[in-house]
Amino acid sequence: MSGSTELGGALRAWRDRTTPASVGLPAGGVRRAAGLRREELSLLANLSVDYIIRLEQGRATAPSAQVLSALARALRLSDAEREHLYVLAGQSLPGPGQISQVIPAGVRRLIDQLDGAPLSVNDAAWNMILWNPLWAALLGDPTEVSERERNPVWRHFVGPRYAVRQTPDHGARFEAAMVADLRAARARYPADAGLLSLVSDLRDASAEFARQWDAGVVGDHVSNHKTVLHPVVGAMVLDCDVLTVPGSDLRIVVYTAVAGSADADRLKLLGTIGTQVLTEPRSSR
Repeated sequence: MSGSTELGGALRAWRDRTTPASVGLPAGGVRRAAGLRREELSLLANLSVDYIIRLEQGRATAPSAQVLSALARALRLSDAEREHLYVLAGQSLPGPGQISQVIPAGVRRLIDQLDGAPLSVNDAAWNMILWNPLWAALLGDPTEVSERERNPVWRHFVGPRYAVRQTPDHGARFEAAMVADLRAARARYPADAGLLSLVSDLRDASAEFARQWDAGVVGDHVSNHKTVLHPVVGAMVLDCDVLTVPGSDLRIVVYTAVAGSADADRLKLLGTIGTQVLTEPRSSR
């Protein structure tokens, strides 16, 4: 059996054993099997249905590491299963010198429970690797912009910026924290090509980023009040917090409103007009 055929068989088996409930999806009508439909895996991994079919049939023979990472997250693979997935695809697991986008199972379960708050998950370079429907409803669907434009550091210094207002003091502290984060990431991952490219491109595209990078600014993340200007439900004053995951470089950005406030009511209303499935970035292939 060829490697691509074995990969296809493993993907089908993992998809068949993954129930919609286990990944936060409704069961949705009559099913011939308890597992995920290809369309559901497509939404979770943000890959086209046609590409998933070709992978399962052994006709797509060179999935990228980014594709494999998206599939491993969507199918909730264990560490051993994830390693087996990379072996079947003829890829090497990201080494210690590369930024990881693995979301631990416990963190993923926690995220699944926070469906009432807009949130995103970002890696050490602030690349967005996961967001929930309420995030997309609040700040716009990340699939409609490039992967680089999903990165909040890039959006802040280069654009396009989110429709968000904050005080000059909070804005300055945000910038300092982001620049410090990237500097720390470069020290930990000096060989990560994506990170090196991001920093170089930021320096070229933004004089302000270059100034702060060269000045060696230091900052950390604090709770921030932001006014989000939404075109449908109107302006909302929300708290924005950056949560770190012990033992990893992941950052979870969460927006919340004061309980019982008009902003909380608007956020709840927004939840009724957003998408209904967890969405991850579209992977290249």
